Amino acid sequence: MIVLQLVLFCALFTAMVKLAVGSSALNGLYFYPKPVQEKAFALGLTDPETVSRKRKRFMIPFFLVMLAALVGILGLWNGVRSFWPAYLQALLFLEVMNWYDGIVIDRLWVGHSRFWVIPGCEEIPYVQTWPQVLRKRGILTVIWIVGAAIAAGIVVLLFS
Repeated sequence: MIVLQLVLFCALFTAMVKLAVGSSALNGLYFYPKPVQEKAFALGLTDPETVSRKRKRFMIPFFLVMLAALVGILGLWNGVRSFWPAYLQALLFLEVMNWYDGIVIDRLWVGHSRFWVIPGCEEIPYVQTWPQVLRKRGILTVIWIVGAAIAAGIVVLLFS
């Protein structure tokens, strides 16, 4: 059952990213490295204010939806009522999501799909290298140790 839940959680993650970018990778320019963003600005494709607004418009609902999904899975679907089981399950979900993002989203989807190429910015590297993925995901692995405690606390507050 947990494998199915992890697949659904990652599918929700993917769907939210796709929904955010819609039919143009330019809608997700905030996901790109600064040199790509600066080139897009220089080409007049968009401006920093628009990118900042789109980032906020995505990130706030994204975190709220993913947190609600995680809390719902743990508290409603799995029936978790105490902190440590909630913590361990939350940590599993957050770490799987973290590495899924780095490997499946960043390296496979972004790295192998023409969709993510922004016209005029093709010469600038925009796909994270393996060392970059490992470094970023390693840092986030530590951050999610704390994030899992927050999620577990919410589960216990709402469902015990």
